[in-house]
Amino acid sequence: MQDENAERLDSFLPDLLRLAVPIALSNLVVSGVNMLDTVMVGRLGQVEIAAVALGNQVYFLFMLLLFGISSGAGIFTAQYWGARDLAGVRRTAGFSIALGLGASLLYMTAAMAIPRPILGLYSPDPAVVELGSRYLRVAAASYPPTALSFALGLSLRGTERVRLPLLSTVVGFGSNLFLNWVLIFGKLGAPALGVEGAAIATVAARWLEASVLAIGAWGRRMPPAGTPRELFSWNRAWVARFLMVAFPVILNEVAWSLGITFYNGIFARVGTGALASFNIVNTINQLGMVLFFGTANASAVMLGKAIGEGDLNRARDWAKRFANLGVALGAVAGLLLAASGLLVPLLFKVDAATVAAAKAMLLALALAFPFKVFNLHLVVGICRSGGDTRFGMLFDLVGVWGIGVPLAALGAFVWKLPAWAVFALLNVEEFAKFFAGRWRLRSGKWARDVRG
Repeated sequence: MQDENAERLDSFLPDLLRLAVPIALSNLVVSGVNMLDTVMVGRLGQVEIAAVALGNQVYFLFMLLLFGISSGAGIFTAQYWGARDLAGVRRTAGFSIALGLGASLLYMTAAMAIPRPILGLYSPDPAVVELGSRYLRVAAASYPPTALSFALGLSLRGTERVRLPLLSTVVGFGSNLFLNWVLIFGKLGAPALGVEGAAIATVAARWLEASVLAIGAWGRRMPPAGTPRELFSWNRAWVARFLMVAFPVILNEVAWSLGITFYNGIFARVGTGALASFNIVNTINQLGMVLFFGTANASAVMLGKAIGEGDLNRARDWAKRFANLGVALGAVAGLLLAASGLLVPLLFKVDAATVAAAKAMLLALALAFPFKVFNLHLVVGICRSGGDTRFGMLFDLVGVWGIGVPLAALGAFVWKLPAWAVFALLNVEEFAKFFAGRWRLRSGKWARDVRG
C-alpha cells in the first residue's frame, strides 16, 4: 500500500505536464490571438482600440459567468471522474451546457438591443461608445457557440481529455486571426470593415470552434458526450446539491468581473489614453498568465480526481506543491513582464503618454505577479477542486470590492493620481489575499467530497 501511495505522489510532475501543457497551449493560442487582435485594431487608432475594449466588456462579463458555471461543474466532473461515475460526468456536462446556453441568449439579446446604454456606463466619450456599439451588436452572435465550447471544453478537460479542446481552440482562434486580417484591413478582395470586420471574424470563428469540439466529442464518444437522456438526467436533489456548491463560484466570477469592469470604467473616466494603456497591459497580462491558467486548471483536475478516489492526503500534498510552484514561476514571469514594456511602442499605434503609462503599469504588474499566480491557484485549482467555494468567493470579493475598487477609485477621483499609480493601487489586493490564502491552504479544510 505504501508503494502504491509513493507511486501516486511521484506521478505529480508527469500528470501535471500531461494536463497542463495542452491547456497552457490552448490558452497561449487564445491570448496570442487576442493580443494580435488588439495590435490589428490598434493600428486603426486609439479610439478604435478603446471602442473594441469597451465592446468586449460585455463579452468579458459573459465569459466569467460561463467560467463560474463551468468551474462549478468542473468540481463535480473531476470528482465523478475519480470515482469512475460516467453517469455523473454526463449529467454534470448537460446541466453546465444548459445553463451556459440560457445565459448566452440573455446576454446576446441585451447586447443587440441596447448596446449604447450599456457601453455608456463605461465611457463618456461618444465616439468610443458609437464605434463600440457597432462592434458589440455584431459580436453578440458569438455568445451561444462560446457557451457550448466553454462548457464542453471544461467537461472534457475534467475527464483528462485535453487534446480535442486544444485542437478546437487552434482551429477557432487561428481562423479568427486570419479573418481579422481579411475583414479589418480589406485583404483578398474583401471590403475594409474596421472594427465591424473584427466582430464578424469573431462570430465565424466561435461557431467553427464549437462545431469542431462537438463533432469530435460525440464522434469519438468521449466521457461527457452522452445521449440527451444522460445529459438531462437531473433530479431536484442533485440540482440543489450542484447549486449549493456551484452558486458561490458563479457569484464569485460575476462579482469579480463586475469589479474588473469598474476598473475599466475608472480608467475610461481618467481618459481615453488611460483606458488604452490599461487594456494594452491587460492583453499582455493575459499572455503572461497562459502557463498559470494551464497549471491552475490541471491542479483542479488532479486534486478533484484524488478527492474522488478518496485520497485526501495526496490531494493536500499536491496542493502545497502547486502553491509553491506558482509563486516560483510567477516571479520568473514577472521579470519577463517588466521587460515586455520595450515592445509596447513597436506593437501599438498610440501616443507617447499612453506608452509611458503602459510601461509603468507593467512594472507594477511584475511586482504583484508571484502573489497573483498563487491566488489564482488557490481559488481556481485548490479551493474549487475540494468544493471550498464559499471561502474562494469571500477571498476574491473582499479583495476586489474591499480593497481593489476602493483604492483605484480613491486614486483616480480623490487623489488625482496618474493612470499607472491607479493601476498599482488596484494590485494591492493581490498582496493582501496572499496571506489569507496561505492560512487556508495550511488548514487543509478546503478538501472535501461534494458528490454526497
